[in-house]
Amino acid sequence: MDQIPLLLINGLSWGMTVFLTAAGLSLVFGILHVLNFSHGGFLMIGAYLSYAIGAWLQTESLWGFLAIALVCACAVGMLGAVVERFVFRRLKGVSEAYSLIATYALLILCQGVVKLIWGIDFLSVAPPAELSGALAIGGFIAPSFILFVVVCGVAVFLAMDHVLHRTGVGKRVQAVAIDPAMAAWVGINVNAVFVWTVVAGFALAGLAGGLLSVNQSLSPEMGSALIIQAFGALIVGGLGNIRGAFLASVLLGLVTSFGDRLVPDVPGMFFFVALAVILLVRPQGLMRGMR
Repeated sequence: MDQIPLLLINGLSWGMTVFLTAAGLSLVFGILHVLNFSHGGFLMIGAYLSYAIGAWLQTESLWGFLAIALVCACAVGMLGAVVERFVFRRLKGVSEAYSLIATYALLILCQGVVKLIWGIDFLSVAPPAELSGALAIGGFIAPSFILFVVVCGVAVFLAMDHVLHRTGVGKRVQAVAIDPAMAAWVGINVNAVFVWTVVAGFALAGLAGGLLSVNQSLSPEMGSALIIQAFGALIVGGLGNIRGAFLASVLLGLVTSFGDRLVPDVPGMFFFVALAVILLVRPQGLMRGMR
């Protein structure tokens, strides 16, 4: 019983790591209906950029770390504009199989670029000085960076939820996601919404890479590992639904944390068990559509 608070914190941290990975993925699917396998690769590029910029600037402050994460978001967002122009735009109207193949090829390309620039050795990013310690909460010790990841995940969710449901931009995005033809009839620039949604989705991947670079070992396989978990949350939450992805990430994170404590010899097993059980009960996911 005395380990329950620690398991809760670990579960929330795991869930927010998955949500930060899945946020941009869910946004792109909601508008383009493309399962973007390359999302993990661009998150990985964001993490490696965070490593490179941090090593160049030699900054150890929290504000410096956050600034680097924002720079990574902008850089990967610009790459997203290129991908939208030369890849996603050509995938409109084709079979989903071609989309999966094309985005998987992009993932392999990202891995090749990382190997070419940074090599195949494992790299690490030191946490900011303000996050290198731990906090005492209710009689147990929680690493500061784990709490930071939880706060970042909640902040990103609240920001996305506000934009999508409380602003004119978000309502245009939802209109295009539901019926692009009708949205065009009422004067919405559908192509511009497509482009900027992809840029925002890739920027979220870069931001996640920058923020998660500290608690992840950087390697060319980093993107592949994270994208599997993100797809699980995306499917359980309901494809293209931000609120569903957030709820699923928290739920799967808690199940995984407590499951690993019960069966430590098979880590991660309960993630797939929970995934299967939820989809058997609700094959459409916890929520549906971009709402």
